[in-house]
Amino acid sequence: MADPSSYRPKPGQIPDSPGVYKFRDEHRRVIYVGKAKNLRQRVANYFQDLANLHPRTRTMVTTAASVEWTVVSTEVEALQLEYSWIKEFDPRFNVKYRDDKSYPYLAVTLNEEFPRVQVMRGAKKKGVRYFGPYGHAWAIRETVDLMLRVFPVRTCSAGVFKNAARTGRPCLLGYIGKCSAPCVGRVTPEEHRELAEDFCDFMAGRTGTYIRRLEKDMMQAAEEMEYERAARLRDDAEALKRAMEKSAVVLADATDADLIAVAEDELEAALQIFHVRGGRVRGQRGWVTDKVEAVDTSGLVEHALQQLYGEERGDAVPKEVLVPALPEDPEAVSQWLADRRGSQVSLRIPQRGDKKDLMATVQRNAQQALGLHKTKRASDLTTRSRALEEIAEALGLDTAPLRIECYDISHLQGDDVVASMVVFEDGLARKSEYRRFQIKGFEGQDDVRSMHEVIGRRFKRYLQDKERTGEWEEAQEAAPGPASVHASATGPAATGPAATGPVPAPELTAASPNDEPEPREDDGRPKRFAYPPQLVVVDGGQPQVAAARRALDELGIDDIAVCGLAKRLEEVWLPDDDDPVVLPRSSEGLYLLQRVRDEAHRFAITYQRAKRAKRIRSSPLDDVTGLGETRKQALIKHFGSVKKLRQATIDEICEVPGIGRRTAESVVAALATTAPAAPAVNTATGEIIEEDDGGSS
Repeated sequence: MADPSSYRPKPGQIPDSPGVYKFRDEHRRVIYVGKAKNLRQRVANYFQDLANLHPRTRTMVTTAASVEWTVVSTEVEALQLEYSWIKEFDPRFNVKYRDDKSYPYLAVTLNEEFPRVQVMRGAKKKGVRYFGPYGHAWAIRETVDLMLRVFPVRTCSAGVFKNAARTGRPCLLGYIGKCSAPCVGRVTPEEHRELAEDFCDFMAGRTGTYIRRLEKDMMQAAEEMEYERAARLRDDAEALKRAMEKSAVVLADATDADLIAVAEDELEAALQIFHVRGGRVRGQRGWVTDKVEAVDTSGLVEHALQQLYGEERGDAVPKEVLVPALPEDPEAVSQWLADRRGSQVSLRIPQRGDKKDLMATVQRNAQQALGLHKTKRASDLTTRSRALEEIAEALGLDTAPLRIECYDISHLQGDDVVASMVVFEDGLARKSEYRRFQIKGFEGQDDVRSMHEVIGRRFKRYLQDKERTGEWEEAQEAAPGPASVHASATGPAATGPAATGPVPAPELTAASPNDEPEPREDDGRPKRFAYPPQLVVVDGGQPQVAAARRALDELGIDDIAVCGLAKRLEEVWLPDDDDPVVLPRSSEGLYLLQRVRDEAHRFAITYQRAKRAKRIRSSPLDDVTGLGETRKQALIKHFGSVKKLRQATIDEICEVPGIGRRTAESVVAALATTAPAAPAVNTATGEIIEEDDGGSS
């Protein structure tokens, strides 16, 4: 590990001009490339106190052994040079997007004497016109098959073409009219190239011209009573329309644009791009990257633009690029894109209308891609086993944690405080074992105290179940003194920690969509909390971990490991350790811990939102005995709101159909014992909003 001060440039040595800088390691390999409007200010930021640097930046500067820079004239030149160096040196600490698969393109080889239409993958070639990318090669072939009726361009390989020219006999497509057969001279090279260029124009979005021309020729043929020719032209027009229908119109103004969306977490980011040409989605692709440098969404977008358009020229760069966040220097990036296109390029964030709606769709695709990337390994038994082994090794466990429980606290500014418990067995979610808790021991916001309460309640229940089955006494007879808890992913342990006395049943709210009714005492099945985990994971850092460990110690449980996963830097904290355990970014163990933590967070926040919504929808009428939902709605509909109902007399309430005098008296009594709620206030204007909907009081 190098000391950054050993290679820090002298004061005033770095120019204050735009430029690009490189960090090299002790073997002179380039490990990071960056650009800056002001080299002096940017490079100096890397040589501050290491404690103030982002952990990934700290790792980079301590790995490096030297720094050098190149001055350029403008920010646009810096952007171009940065892209060139990243491509040339492939630095390990730069964000690099990688395709999650090799996407197929529809290619037209305009660099040949007789252009050919074909499916292509891999690096783009000079002189070839590309359309796409497409999700599947069969989608390209279906489209081409429809269009060859109107644009009978060559699709055969060079070998087939030469053989047909030698024998003077075209292939099958030439006989059925789906190839103009230039191999046997049915059309001249100029005529065939014109067909290929018309094919490209249609694929580029200029569709209306050709359909209108076919329809005009069809009408003319019909007037001249050439009905067979008119029928063929009609079928050709229908084929083009069917080809167009395969990509629905998403932007009514025939926009040419690329839409880029980013989904990210602390370690990785997924990128989705929709290519819209002529208002239709013509292609889609997705990238995934490790966040090996400290970069935000703006930085991810800038890196994506560099990789997406770094090798493109002309129409391959669209007129409009829509992004979720603008790069740090949007003017320079826009100018760089304009230079590559040869005309103005709009780089912006969509604010309203169809473009914003389409961007939301692209964002959903990015979220799904990131989720799929993170969970696709879970289906592989070998990968799951490796993840559990990595966790055991990192945390110093004797065996792999086959059952992991994770806990998270959720609240809204101290209200509706709840907790979740999710269970993963053998690396897979066990949703029937999920539980959720209401925090009842105190009021207000205190995540550490809440974590202590939840862990205590869960394991008190576990001890109680063990006491009820008599397993503690058996364990004490077999081996006096504290016993160990052993568990597997399929059944309870045979022994548990010794109890010092009866454990009272805790107050507990435990429910999930998959809960079964509590089994009877004598049915022989294990109870809800009978299985102990080998590892307890808490969402949080050192304070939450200490609280969980303290709760277990108070119950005499010392053989269940505890750790915490902090969101910000994805660090793993252990009890009584001042420094966290940092797992490699590519670690399968870290992926599993993240999935467990994220699932606990999702389950907790879903429960918290449901409780908050239920509380908001509550009404004083809920306390009236015998007053069902139908009659409550009838009262609200008659009076307009609970506020006006509170002001009504018993006789006025009795006028509502279905409401008798006894019920009316109960309603008046219930409303009299509840104070009216504070008036709602419009936070933007300060205006008091009159209650008029009867949802609550």
